[in-house]
Amino acid sequence: MNEEMLSPDHRDYVGALASGLGVIMAFDPLHKKMTLSEVAEQTGMDRAKARRFLLTLNALGYIKREGRQFTLTPKVLGLGYAYNASNDHLNVVEHYLHEVTARLGESSSLAVLDDQDVMYVVRSPASHRLMSITLSAGTRLPAAYTSMGRMLVASLPIEKQKEWIKNLSLEAFTQNSIVDKSVFEQMIEQVAEQNFCIVDQELDLGLRSLAVPAFTFDGTLLGAINLSTNASRVCHQALIEECLPVLQEAAEQIRLHTK
Repeated sequence: MNEEMLSPDHRDYVGALASGLGVIMAFDPLHKKMTLSEVAEQTGMDRAKARRFLLTLNALGYIKREGRQFTLTPKVLGLGYAYNASNDHLNVVEHYLHEVTARLGESSSLAVLDDQDVMYVVRSPASHRLMSITLSAGTRLPAAYTSMGRMLVASLPIEKQKEWIKNLSLEAFTQNSIVDKSVFEQMIEQVAEQNFCIVDQELDLGLRSLAVPAFTFDGTLLGAINLSTNASRVCHQALIEECLPVLQEAAEQIRLHTK
């Protein structure tokens, strides 16, 4: 089978499947319950099409209907469990992320690049909370403003990297956010050269994070692992001198134990 990604106009592309998954993905922390009209707006579908997919997903048990509103059911978790159960490396990653948290007292995660977002796959939370939203497996954040996202973009083949940046929309989440695309490109070049990334309060004030790439023993990129902390607690210099070696050691242990 050809490993190239199918385009939506390819004869083998199943648009109904893509639309059904799009309806599930439309539910997020800001849209926990939605009406038919809201689902249609979130997915860009017309009401008739959105209604058919909602009713089908309801019949399959993935969506619950409460009057005019729809919500996801716990059955959706089975989709994520299937990924975890079929990936032998995640237990190894989780073990070493917990070691990072135990040594440094900070949260540590593994995320993968999914279009313009990063999606959290494994997480080792610290006792203190850094963001207003709860981060867990499945959480998505804008890749351009996370250390893991930038590290993963820097790890792309150069042509894919250029295409990714071309399609990028930059947004000012804080006064520190990079909004100039040329500056962003230069920063990605620097990240690729140094093989680690620090994002300092660009997504959320007070949030400072550090990321490095994580590979399997055969050189396959698993994703990026990070450490996130409060900017008032850990300075930029300490992040490099004290935290980076610990994160790099975790990445190396992951590589050695994912044969």
